[in-house]
Amino acid sequence: MTNTIRYDRGADGIVTLTLDDPTQSANTMNRAYAASMSVALDRLEAEHDLAGVIVTSAKSTFFAGGDLPEMIRATRADAPDLAALLGTIKRDLRRLETLGRPVVAAVNGSALGGGLEIALACHHRIALDAPGSRLGLPEVTLGLLPGAGGVTRTVRMLGLASALTTVLLTGRRMRPTDALSVGLVDEVVATPTELLERARAWIAANPHPAQPWDRPDYRMPGGTPASRSLAAQLPAFPATLRKQLKGARLPAPEAILAAAVEGAQVDLETALTVETRHLIGLLTGQVAKNMIGAFFFDLKAVNGGAARPADVDAAPVRRLAVLGAGMMGAGIAYACAKAGLDVVVKDVTPEAAGRAREHAERLLARAVRKGRTTEADARAVLDRITTTDQVDALAGCDVVIEAVFEDPALKQRVFAEVLPVLAPDALLASNTSTLPITGLAAGVDRPADFIGMHFFSPVDRMPLLEIVVGERTGDVALARAFDLGRRIGKTPIVVNDGRGFFTSRVIGKFIDEAVGMVAEGVPAASVEQAALQAGYPTGPLALADEVSLTLIQRIRRQFEAASEEFRPLPAHRLVDELVDAYDRPGRAAGRGFYSYDDGTRGRLWPGLADLITDAGRAVPFTDLQERMLFAEALDALRCLDEGVLRTETDANIGSIFGIGFPAWTGGVIRYVRQYAGGPAGFAARATELAGIYGDRFTPPADLADRLAALRAEPADVA
Repeated sequence: MTNTIRYDRGADGIVTLTLDDPTQSANTMNRAYAASMSVALDRLEAEHDLAGVIVTSAKSTFFAGGDLPEMIRATRADAPDLAALLGTIKRDLRRLETLGRPVVAAVNGSALGGGLEIALACHHRIALDAPGSRLGLPEVTLGLLPGAGGVTRTVRMLGLASALTTVLLTGRRMRPTDALSVGLVDEVVATPTELLERARAWIAANPHPAQPWDRPDYRMPGGTPASRSLAAQLPAFPATLRKQLKGARLPAPEAILAAAVEGAQVDLETALTVETRHLIGLLTGQVAKNMIGAFFFDLKAVNGGAARPADVDAAPVRRLAVLGAGMMGAGIAYACAKAGLDVVVKDVTPEAAGRAREHAERLLARAVRKGRTTEADARAVLDRITTTDQVDALAGCDVVIEAVFEDPALKQRVFAEVLPVLAPDALLASNTSTLPITGLAAGVDRPADFIGMHFFSPVDRMPLLEIVVGERTGDVALARAFDLGRRIGKTPIVVNDGRGFFTSRVIGKFIDEAVGMVAEGVPAASVEQAALQAGYPTGPLALADEVSLTLIQRIRRQFEAASEEFRPLPAHRLVDELVDAYDRPGRAAGRGFYSYDDGTRGRLWPGLADLITDAGRAVPFTDLQERMLFAEALDALRCLDEGVLRTETDANIGSIFGIGFPAWTGGVIRYVRQYAGGPAGFAARATELAGIYGDRFTPPADLADRLAALRAEPADVA
């Protein structure tokens, strides 16, 4: 088996273990690592006059974590083998920390998951403050828990409550300085040379160290569950977790909580066994496979450029123009300036354009207060933003992103105004969320350079970018838009043209179904709770208020005017009444489905009950949830059929990152694949829903065959 750990003993008696898997660009906790660490520990235990050990890496990252390709294929039949492998890994890390000689982790880059767990088994941890370096235990975001001692050691190091709330349940990826303040590392240094010098100095000064939990006087910070103070808090832990999850039942956070609490009541060796058992339960379950498939394999494919035209050279962006300084335009300008681009923001007046700079100032001031940037770096970002009401100020810009009101005539007018001063080959992008790109491109004389770049609000926090290819959009334009999206840190999915594209169209089905249930007489609070407990991050009625009921109404009326396929739904009547008869247009106005006080959402509007003319019917809670999930999944399948969606991967990532489809599903198409009974089971359930609630739930006749014909994603192998 491949050796992944180099073993070097220096003249000073210090052995350096260099993690360096020659078969991969990053080190992972695979079987080769396990075998190599066992060999290294055998040699260390046989050493005479050993002064100490430094654990470091030859890669730009310290260690990347577990072997996800193997994990995603794990079945219940693999449980004994997995337990044996995890037992070997934990045994060797335990041997490392009980070696009787000082062991220092010289963390030269990111240490996430298994990488941090290796470092936690060292007596002292020194992290290099390298650009982009992150430390943490993000397993919860993949539907897993740290299985190489991460739960057991953080609980003993930080205390039960702190370990759970700061590290384990958040999955937070920390900068080295933040990891230092939390207590995950002991020192942060500025250079690789200093990293190794400090490691050797600590070894010299601490010849006989021991982990805190191996010392006779050890007491767990905050107490164990047997102590009165902590025992009194324990009942609140599950309630707090359930509140954080908004009622959704996610196995990973629950398993982490159980492993932490159970492990805190027993000795360390038993705690490690408890941790293993909980991890194997997750590994062999479906939710972890869904989340690994989406958040590792799908995300890697999307960000890696699977949808970018191959072998197309695209000139880098030098100077970018944004048309419109509203919420979206200001957000786009900030994201681009933060990425190092010079940005010119144009609006109808200097004051209106200046809002973009004010928006950036607010965000940067908050980042400075929280220590995420410096005053100098913040000033540099602001200096890259110019605001204007003059067309000539856009002279020479090689990209323009339009972010004005959703009106086709207005959008075409602002493009016509600025085209004469732009660079001759400038990329022409519209931030529209629903209007067909092909129609907008008809207003310019270079439709091959015209593309949709649909950002999501708030732009500084939402990671997705939906790139929309019109009928005449060229490959160079697509490559340039994709590269720009990656440069500003977005995850770009690529879809074909159509009203609403993918994300706006599918989320519209979610809102329509939810509002329709209210119109049927289902209590609004029940609809909201059903969505939250299904795993949606926000209730659909709260989301409708955020989007604006006026905008929802306008988009629907545009579709009604443009399409012969439009058919009215009960949801449409209810939205029209709220907007037109009761002047409740949404959160921005302080009134919609909810009431608001100074922007803070309060209770659902009591007057909703007066608008419900139907007597209502008893709808099973599971039906409430699945009506929303199936409404989106079925429309996503239609998007695949119609060619709006190019790939399942884009559908899965777009649904989670753009429109809040529950993360536990692994994405909207993976939800269909993993439904009980597979696609056939999904089709059977959809047929059942159609018989009760309407033919909008009727599935494609050949759904199972159609999905089987598509290329299987890595997650579907399991």
